[in-house]
Amino acid sequence: MSKEPLNQIHNEQTKLLATGLNNVAVAFVVIGGVTPVTAMSFGVASAPSVSVGTVAFAAVWLCTGLVVHWAARKALRSSKP
Repeated sequence: MSKEPLNQIHNEQTKLLATGLNNVAVAFVVIGGVTPVTAMSFGVASAPSVSVGTVAFAAVWLCTGLVVHWAARKALRSSKP
């Protein structure tokens, strides 16, 4: 039995994993960065005020998104030729 079909299966599963991780990373960025900034810019009454805590909150969510995106990129490196 050739290893090529098994490599293709592995690669497709790896791509699915990376896509899922990247989608989670995008969600973190949207939740922590885009949503508060958008809420503040539109003057939403429940929007957080600009403070050190708000900036730290956004930074943690953005950094988490970057780390999860990095994990997705690392997963793709395990693709087989």
